[in-house]
Amino acid sequence: MKDALPRRHFLKACSLGIAGLGTIGPAAFAIEPFKRSEPVRLQLSLAAYSFRKFFSAGTLNLFQFVDYCAEHGCVGTELTSYYFPEDLDEAFLLKIRRHAYLRGIAISGTAVRNTFTYPPGAKRDKEIAWVKQWVDHAALMGAPHIRIFTGRAQQGVSMAESKKLCISAIEECGDYASKKGIFLGIENHGGIVAEVQDLLDIVRAVQSPWVGINLDTGNFHSDDPYRDLAACAPYAVNVQVKVEVRRGDAPKEKTDLARIVKLLRDAQYQGYVALEYEAKEDPWQAVPRWLEAMQEAFSA
Repeated sequence: MKDALPRRHFLKACSLGIAGLGTIGPAAFAIEPFKRSEPVRLQLSLAAYSFRKFFSAGTLNLFQFVDYCAEHGCVGTELTSYYFPEDLDEAFLLKIRRHAYLRGIAISGTAVRNTFTYPPGAKRDKEIAWVKQWVDHAALMGAPHIRIFTGRAQQGVSMAESKKLCISAIEECGDYASKKGIFLGIENHGGIVAEVQDLLDIVRAVQSPWVGINLDTGNFHSDDPYRDLAACAPYAVNVQVKVEVRRGDAPKEKTDLARIVKLLRDAQYQGYVALEYEAKEDPWQAVPRWLEAMQEAFSA
Protein backbone atom coordinates (compact mmCIF):
# COMPACT_ATOMS: atom_id res chain seq x y z
CA MET A 1 0.00 0.00 0.00
CA LYS A 2 1.42 3.41 -1.01
CA ASP A 3 1.75 6.17 1.55
CA ALA A 4 -0.95 8.83 1.27
CA LEU A 5 1.74 11.50 1.71
CA PRO A 6 4.99 10.70 -0.17
CA ARG A 7 8.07 11.77 1.75
CA ARG A 8 9.36 13.96 -1.07
CA HIS A 9 6.16 16.03 -0.97
CA PHE A 10 6.46 16.44 2.77
CA LEU A 11 10.05 17.63 2.53
CA LYS A 12 9.19 20.14 -0.18
CA ALA A 13 6.26 21.45 1.80
CA CYS A 14 8.50 21.94 4.81
CA SER A 15 11.08 23.78 2.74
CA LEU A 16 8.43 26.22 1.53
CA GLY A 17 7.31 26.91 5.07
CA ILE A 18 10.89 27.65 6.07
CA ALA A 19 11.15 30.05 3.13
CA GLY A 20 8.51 32.26 4.69
CA LEU A 21 5.40 31.33 2.75
CA GLY A 22 3.47 30.33 5.85
CA THR A 23 1.93 27.02 6.79
CA ILE A 24 1.49 24.70 3.84
CA GLY A 25 -1.60 22.52 4.14
CA PRO A 26 -2.15 19.07 2.60
CA ALA A 27 -3.69 20.53 -0.57
CA ALA A 28 -0.77 22.84 -1.31
CA PHE A 29 2.27 20.63 -1.69
CA ALA A 30 5.06 21.77 -3.96
CA ILE A 31 4.78 20.84 -7.61
CA GLU A 32 7.20 18.36 -9.14
CA PRO A 33 9.56 19.20 -12.01
CA PHE A 34 8.08 18.51 -15.43
CA LYS A 35 8.34 14.87 -16.50
CA ARG A 36 9.91 14.53 -19.91
CA SER A 37 11.35 11.55 -21.72
CA GLU A 38 14.18 11.13 -24.21
CA PRO A 39 15.16 12.21 -26.75
CA VAL A 40 15.70 15.83 -25.77
CA ARG A 41 14.50 18.25 -28.45
CA LEU A 42 15.65 21.88 -28.46
CA GLN A 43 13.88 24.16 -30.94
CA LEU A 44 15.44 27.43 -32.04
CA SER A 45 13.44 30.65 -31.69
CA LEU A 46 14.23 34.35 -31.66
CA ALA A 47 12.71 37.01 -29.41
CA ALA A 48 11.46 40.19 -31.03
CA TYR A 49 13.00 42.07 -28.09
CA SER A 50 16.38 41.43 -29.77
CA PHE A 51 15.48 44.20 -32.25
CA ARG A 52 13.74 46.49 -29.75
CA LYS A 53 15.38 49.71 -31.01
CA PHE A 54 14.09 49.11 -34.53
CA PHE A 55 10.57 48.22 -33.41
CA SER A 56 10.49 51.37 -31.29
CA ALA A 57 11.77 53.46 -34.21
CA GLY A 58 9.08 52.06 -36.51
CA THR A 59 11.61 50.63 -38.98
CA LEU A 60 10.68 47.00 -38.24
CA ASN A 61 7.28 45.40 -37.77
CA LEU A 62 6.14 41.99 -36.54
CA PHE A 63 5.45 40.62 -40.01
CA GLN A 64 8.95 41.53 -41.16
CA PHE A 65 10.34 39.98 -37.98
CA VAL A 66 8.51 36.71 -38.65
CA ASP A 67 10.08 36.73 -42.13
CA TYR A 68 13.51 37.32 -40.60
CA CYS A 69 13.10 34.36 -38.24
CA ALA A 70 12.05 32.10 -41.11
CA GLU A 71 14.95 33.25 -43.27
CA HIS A 72 17.49 32.54 -40.51
CA GLY A 73 16.57 28.94 -39.79
CA CYS A 74 14.40 29.42 -36.72
CA VAL A 75 11.66 26.95 -35.84
CA GLY A 76 9.82 29.56 -33.78
CA THR A 77 9.34 33.29 -33.46
CA GLU A 78 8.74 34.95 -30.07
CA LEU A 79 6.51 37.99 -30.54
CA THR A 80 7.01 40.31 -27.57
CA SER A 81 3.76 42.05 -26.65
CA TYR A 82 5.42 45.47 -26.53
CA TYR A 83 5.52 45.67 -30.32
CA PHE A 84 1.89 44.97 -31.11
CA PRO A 85 -0.29 47.95 -32.14
CA GLU A 86 -2.06 49.87 -29.38
CA ASP A 87 -5.39 49.29 -31.12
CA LEU A 88 -4.77 45.54 -31.19
CA ASP A 89 -7.76 43.51 -32.29
CA GLU A 90 -8.68 39.96 -33.25
CA ALA A 91 -8.11 40.64 -36.94
CA PHE A 92 -4.45 41.57 -36.35
CA LEU A 93 -3.81 38.51 -34.18
CA LEU A 94 -5.28 36.20 -36.81
CA LYS A 95 -3.34 37.97 -39.56
CA ILE A 96 0.00 37.45 -37.80
CA ARG A 97 -0.93 33.82 -37.08
CA ARG A 98 -1.72 33.26 -40.77
CA HIS A 99 1.49 34.97 -41.86
CA ALA A 100 3.64 32.82 -39.57
CA TYR A 101 1.93 29.64 -40.73
CA LEU A 102 2.47 30.45 -44.38
CA ARG A 103 6.15 31.11 -43.64
CA GLY A 104 6.36 27.66 -42.04
CA ILE A 105 7.22 28.98 -38.61
CA ALA A 106 5.55 28.60 -35.20
CA ILE A 107 4.77 31.48 -32.87
CA SER A 108 6.67 30.06 -29.92
CA GLY A 109 5.24 32.54 -27.43
CA THR A 110 4.87 36.11 -26.36
CA ALA A 111 5.94 38.18 -23.35
CA VAL A 112 4.22 40.75 -21.15
CA ARG A 113 5.16 43.30 -18.51
CA ASN A 114 3.31 42.84 -15.24
CA THR A 115 3.65 43.31 -11.49
CA PHE A 116 2.02 40.78 -9.16
CA THR A 117 3.32 42.15 -5.86
CA TYR A 118 0.72 44.89 -5.49
CA PRO A 119 -1.60 44.45 -2.48
CA PRO A 120 -5.31 43.82 -3.12
CA GLY A 121 -6.89 46.72 -4.97
CA ALA A 122 -7.28 48.36 -8.35
CA LYS A 123 -3.60 48.17 -9.37
CA ARG A 124 -3.43 44.44 -8.66
CA ASP A 125 -6.73 43.76 -10.43
CA LYS A 126 -5.47 45.62 -13.49
CA GLU A 127 -2.28 43.57 -13.67
CA ILE A 128 -4.16 40.28 -13.39
CA ALA A 129 -6.67 41.38 -16.04
CA TRP A 130 -3.80 42.37 -18.34
CA VAL A 131 -2.18 38.92 -18.18
CA LYS A 132 -5.56 37.24 -18.74
CA GLN A 133 -6.13 39.46 -21.78
CA TRP A 134 -2.81 38.29 -23.23
CA VAL A 135 -3.78 34.69 -22.53
CA ASP A 136 -6.71 35.33 -24.87
CA HIS A 137 -4.39 36.96 -27.42
CA ALA A 138 -1.92 34.08 -27.25
CA ALA A 139 -4.71 31.56 -27.78
CA LEU A 140 -5.85 33.40 -30.91
CA MET A 141 -2.31 33.48 -32.29
CA GLY A 142 -1.68 29.84 -31.47
CA ALA A 143 1.19 30.81 -29.15
CA PRO A 144 1.59 28.21 -26.38
CA HIS A 145 3.55 30.30 -23.87
CA ILE A 146 3.58 33.72 -22.21
CA ARG A 147 6.57 35.07 -20.31
CA ILE A 148 5.42 36.83 -17.12
CA PHE A 149 7.16 38.75 -14.34
CA THR A 150 6.65 38.78 -10.59
CA GLY A 151 7.63 42.34 -9.65
CA ARG A 152 9.44 43.98 -6.77
CA ALA A 153 8.38 44.07 -3.14
CA GLN A 154 6.23 47.16 -2.62
CA GLN A 155 7.12 49.71 0.04
CA GLY A 156 6.25 48.42 3.49
CA VAL A 157 5.50 44.89 2.25
CA SER A 158 7.72 42.04 3.45
CA MET A 159 9.38 39.52 1.17
CA ALA A 160 7.21 36.72 2.56
CA GLU A 161 4.01 38.66 1.95
CA SER A 162 5.22 39.66 -1.52
CA LYS A 163 5.69 35.99 -2.38
CA LYS A 164 2.18 35.17 -1.18
CA LEU A 165 0.69 37.99 -3.23
CA CYS A 166 2.59 36.85 -6.30
CA ILE A 167 1.66 33.20 -5.86
CA SER A 168 -2.05 33.93 -5.56
CA ALA A 169 -2.02 36.16 -8.67
CA ILE A 170 -0.11 33.56 -10.69
CA GLU A 171 -2.49 30.84 -9.58
CA GLU A 172 -5.49 32.89 -10.69
CA CYS A 173 -3.90 33.59 -14.06
CA GLY A 174 -2.67 30.01 -14.33
CA ASP A 175 -6.20 28.72 -13.80
CA TYR A 176 -7.43 31.01 -16.57
CA ALA A 177 -4.55 30.02 -18.87
CA SER A 178 -5.25 26.32 -18.29
CA LYS A 179 -8.66 26.72 -19.90
CA LYS A 180 -6.98 28.13 -23.03
CA GLY A 181 -4.07 25.68 -23.18
CA ILE A 182 -1.45 28.38 -22.53
CA PHE A 183 1.65 27.98 -20.34
CA LEU A 184 2.82 30.85 -18.14
CA GLY A 185 6.56 31.10 -17.56
CA ILE A 186 7.81 33.09 -14.55
CA GLU A 187 11.03 34.81 -15.56
CA ASN A 188 14.02 35.14 -13.24
CA HIS A 189 13.85 38.89 -13.79
CA GLY A 190 15.11 40.58 -10.64
CA GLY A 191 12.72 41.88 -7.99
CA ILE A 192 11.55 39.15 -5.64
CA VAL A 193 13.02 36.45 -7.92
CA ALA A 194 16.54 37.86 -8.25
CA GLU A 195 17.81 34.92 -6.19
CA VAL A 196 17.32 31.36 -7.36
CA GLN A 197 15.78 30.04 -4.13
CA ASP A 198 13.07 32.70 -4.11
CA LEU A 199 12.09 31.82 -7.66
CA LEU A 200 11.99 28.12 -6.81
CA ASP A 201 9.91 28.82 -3.69
CA ILE A 202 7.30 30.56 -5.81
CA VAL A 203 7.12 28.16 -8.75
CA ARG A 204 6.99 25.14 -6.44
CA ALA A 205 4.15 26.68 -4.46
CA VAL A 206 1.94 27.67 -7.40
CA GLN A 207 -0.79 25.10 -7.82
CA SER A 208 -1.07 24.88 -11.60
CA PRO A 209 0.33 22.38 -14.12
CA TRP A 210 0.32 25.23 -16.65
CA VAL A 211 2.88 27.38 -14.79
CA GLY A 212 6.65 26.98 -14.89
CA ILE A 213 9.81 29.03 -15.34
CA ASN A 214 10.81 31.18 -18.29
CA LEU A 215 14.52 30.57 -17.85
CA ASP A 216 16.57 33.60 -18.85
CA THR A 217 20.24 32.67 -18.99
CA GLY A 218 21.48 36.21 -18.35
CA ASN A 219 19.48 37.19 -15.29
CA PHE A 220 21.16 35.39 -12.39
CA HIS A 221 24.17 37.32 -11.09
CA SER A 222 25.48 35.03 -8.36
CA ASP A 223 29.03 33.66 -8.18
CA ASP A 224 27.87 30.77 -10.40
CA PRO A 225 24.91 31.63 -12.67
CA TYR A 226 25.14 28.25 -14.42
CA ARG A 227 24.53 26.47 -11.12
CA ASP A 228 21.40 28.57 -10.60
CA LEU A 229 20.18 27.92 -14.14
CA ALA A 230 20.66 24.17 -13.66
CA ALA A 231 18.55 24.28 -10.49
CA CYS A 232 15.69 25.92 -12.40
CA ALA A 233 15.91 23.98 -15.67
CA PRO A 234 13.64 21.09 -14.54
CA TYR A 235 10.81 23.63 -14.15
CA ALA A 236 11.41 25.45 -17.45
CA VAL A 237 8.59 25.88 -19.96
CA ASN A 238 10.60 28.25 -22.15
CA VAL A 239 14.24 29.32 -22.36
CA GLN A 240 15.67 32.67 -23.41
CA VAL A 241 19.39 32.75 -24.14
CA LYS A 242 21.36 35.92 -23.56
CA VAL A 243 24.79 36.13 -25.16
CA GLU A 244 26.42 37.36 -21.94
CA VAL A 245 26.37 36.33 -18.28
CA ARG A 246 27.63 38.20 -15.22
CA ARG A 247 29.03 36.79 -12.00
CA GLY A 248 28.27 39.19 -9.17
CA ASP A 249 29.87 42.56 -9.84
CA ALA A 250 32.41 41.15 -12.30
CA PRO A 251 32.40 42.30 -15.93
CA LYS A 252 30.08 40.45 -18.28
CA GLU A 253 31.46 37.38 -20.01
CA LYS A 254 30.44 35.54 -23.16
CA THR A 255 27.77 32.91 -22.60
CA ASP A 256 29.02 29.32 -22.73
CA LEU A 257 26.45 27.83 -25.12
CA ALA A 258 27.76 24.28 -24.70
CA ARG A 259 27.25 24.54 -20.95
CA ILE A 260 23.73 25.93 -21.40
CA VAL A 261 22.81 23.09 -23.74
CA LYS A 262 24.27 20.49 -21.36
CA LEU A 263 22.30 21.73 -18.35
CA LEU A 264 19.11 21.77 -20.43
CA ARG A 265 19.76 18.24 -21.64
CA ASP A 266 20.57 17.08 -18.12
CA ALA A 267 17.16 18.42 -17.05
CA GLN A 268 15.56 16.74 -20.12
CA TYR A 269 14.15 20.11 -21.12
CA GLN A 270 12.29 19.98 -24.40
CA GLY A 271 10.90 22.96 -26.22
CA TYR A 272 11.82 26.39 -27.50
CA VAL A 273 15.15 28.05 -26.81
CA ALA A 274 14.88 31.67 -27.94
CA LEU A 275 17.80 34.00 -28.50
CA GLU A 276 17.07 37.29 -26.73
CA TYR A 277 19.90 39.53 -27.84
CA GLU A 278 20.84 42.46 -25.59
CA ALA A 279 24.57 43.04 -26.19
CA LYS A 280 26.05 46.24 -27.60
CA GLU A 281 26.93 45.03 -31.09
CA ASP A 282 24.43 45.78 -33.85
CA PRO A 283 21.86 42.94 -33.77
CA TRP A 284 21.69 42.83 -37.58
CA GLN A 285 25.33 41.73 -37.49
CA ALA A 286 25.41 39.70 -34.27
CA VAL A 287 22.09 37.85 -34.25
CA PRO A 288 22.74 35.70 -37.36
CA ARG A 289 26.07 34.55 -35.89
CA TRP A 290 24.49 33.67 -32.56
CA LEU A 291 21.62 31.81 -34.18
CA GLU A 292 24.12 29.76 -36.14
CA ALA A 293 26.16 29.10 -32.98
CA MET A 294 23.02 27.98 -31.14
CA GLN A 295 22.09 25.60 -33.97
CA GLU A 296 25.58 24.11 -33.83
CA ALA A 297 25.39 23.73 -30.05
CA PHE A 298 22.01 21.97 -30.32
CA SER A 299 23.39 19.44 -32.80
CA ALA A 300 26.74 18.82 -31.06
